Amino acid sequence: MVEQHAVFQGYYFFHHLGMDRNLREQFRGHPSFERTAHFCEVYDAPAFDPAGETLPLEAFEPMVRRVFATPCQTLYTGLK
Repeated sequence: MVEQHAVFQGYYFFHHLGMDRNLREQFRGHPSFERTAHFCEVYDAPAFDPAGETLPLEAFEPMVRRVFATPCQTLYTGLK
């Protein structure tokens, strides 16, 4: 899903650049095709809508603080 994400995302804008928006069709039949197409439709495409509903950056601060609260796999965990 991640490896070819850009090709799937391109379905929504490649045609504006003179590119083939159906480039993703080369992957049809792959086990992750439908999942990737669905992800791009539900999450990526709406994210580029200038009239779309958004949250202020501050809404994400608690989540970011939780992620960075405890270092993982770092040599700095033992330093004081």
